[in-house]
Amino acid sequence: MKAENKVITLKAELPAYGGLSIGKWKGKIVFIKNTISGETIEAKLEEERKDYCTASTTKILEPSSDRIEPNCKFFGPCGGCQSQHISYQRQIKLKEEILKDSLKRIGKMDIELSKPLTYDNPWNYRYRGQFKVSQGKIGFYREKTREVIDIDNCPVMIEEINEYLVKVRGILKNSEYLNAVSEVHISHGDKAVALIKTGGKQPLKFDGLAPAFLHSGFSGVFIDSGGKRLLKYGNHCITLDLDGLKYTISPMSFFQSHWRLNRAVVGFIKGSLQPLKGKRVLDLYSGAGNFSLPIALDAGVVIAVEENHFAIEDGKRNLQINGIKNCRFIRSSIEGLNIKDYFDILILDPPRPGLTNAAMDTILAMKPERIAYIACNPTTLARDLRKMLVKYEIESVRMIDFFPQTYHIESLVFLRLK
Repeated sequence: MKAENKVITLKAELPAYGGLSIGKWKGKIVFIKNTISGETIEAKLEEERKDYCTASTTKILEPSSDRIEPNCKFFGPCGGCQSQHISYQRQIKLKEEILKDSLKRIGKMDIELSKPLTYDNPWNYRYRGQFKVSQGKIGFYREKTREVIDIDNCPVMIEEINEYLVKVRGILKNSEYLNAVSEVHISHGDKAVALIKTGGKQPLKFDGLAPAFLHSGFSGVFIDSGGKRLLKYGNHCITLDLDGLKYTISPMSFFQSHWRLNRAVVGFIKGSLQPLKGKRVLDLYSGAGNFSLPIALDAGVVIAVEENHFAIEDGKRNLQINGIKNCRFIRSSIEGLNIKDYFDILILDPPRPGLTNAAMDTILAMKPERIAYIACNPTTLARDLRKMLVKYEIESVRMIDFFPQTYHIESLVFLRLK
């Protein structure tokens, strides 16, 4: 039920997932936007339910010493970032608090976290930007809406992405294609490629759009109209350095956009799983081989399993160009996987919903000696770990901050068979 613009005074007591803080008012829990736990604030009630309320901060009465000036002029209206008003060291601590709370509340585990994996500079870290296009505007959605906030520069993107955003704006502005395009994804490595989405609209031929992008400096362009056919122009991938390997990725495949930290995380996981010599490794939700390829340099056999056929194509290309012979890619869902072989080590990097019941059954039946679980949702991680503790014990849990300035929390857990 919507509240009637009621303004209340309360203290933000605890951090909550989603960039929120938790306070109490008249015996109810209040989820508060735009504050830091410890602050006393005035807030406008937005929604009032039987057991909880939501509110948005209107005035800071007692500010936290960790409150800082946001680095971006679009912070607030733009829904891309939620934490620019918080010092980076406090952002890390808040995320760790939320991770620990999820493990305790959902997983029934009171765990001391190991040192987090972070990168020194919390700005200019993203090597891929996914920009929305609507009504002549190019940028990101306003929170919980489909209204696009028009931006000209994003401080969490690497500078090359921002430079190409300017070029995209110049191409689309006042062009016949502007209303047909719904998204433009820009990826940068050794060069830049673009993925253009049309939202199912096909009123125009795109013969003139792709050449304009290529002429502006993009080395490749993909156009996705939502049908079976994907139009491709120029080079089909970018190349990034991964542990001395050439890691190629196409616009239709996922890759960890905080590439500098990703390289450090890959190295950390590989080092933590040593000795790898002669070991059989199964990498589930492998993508194009982010973990498989570097680990294959030391391991005996590596099997990479991925459902996205674009990622499989990228992965096989990566094997070929790097001359890796002891790694194989299999296109399959985890639920449909039919592998009877024994594996010493299992690597898991599932999507936000975590592991399905069928995937969990498959994993527990395999009984690998060690598991490295990379999670992007503390809630589903806690749920999954609680199930895995039937057969496994936890070696360590730590937070990974792949997305500074946002509420997103990634984690790394090492488990060992009991």
